[in-house]
Amino acid sequence: MSNNGTLYRDGLRADLDAPRLYDGVRSRRVLSFLFDYLVVLLLAIPAAIVVFLLGILTLGIGWHLYAILLPAIAILYLAFTMGGSRQATLGMRFAGIRVEKLDGGRVDPPLAILHGVLFWASVTFLTPFVLLVALFTGRKQLLHDLLLGTVIVRDR
Repeated sequence: MSNNGTLYRDGLRADLDAPRLYDGVRSRRVLSFLFDYLVVLLLAIPAAIVVFLLGILTLGIGWHLYAILLPAIAILYLAFTMGGSRQATLGMRFAGIRVEKLDGGRVDPPLAILHGVLFWASVTFLTPFVLLVALFTGRKQLLHDLLLGTVIVRDR
């Protein structure tokens, strides 16, 4: 038993076996992904203006930042939202889901960043068909969730 009264079985939280936590999680994940993608694109607009002005001040050298602008914004977005106190991005909150670690720990910013990077790497290198993994896992986890020991659950 842990400090907060949650029973652990085989090193995993027993309360994460409740089927109600996973009702509609796949469709909610898709919705939150689309919402988060839009948020990152909207955040890129003022950042692109700053990079443009920086490029003028540096006689064009600053414009090289455009190459990393979207990934940098996405990484910071994940670190501060999914790695924050609510354990969810804005899209995840909108869809009513959050990320949890199977061992009961908190998702910190480095793990949140790794979660996002592994998602994009798996979809890029293994094709989007890797998303079908969620159809065959009991907790509707994707490949990167399985590798990192995380799960997406409905917010209580």
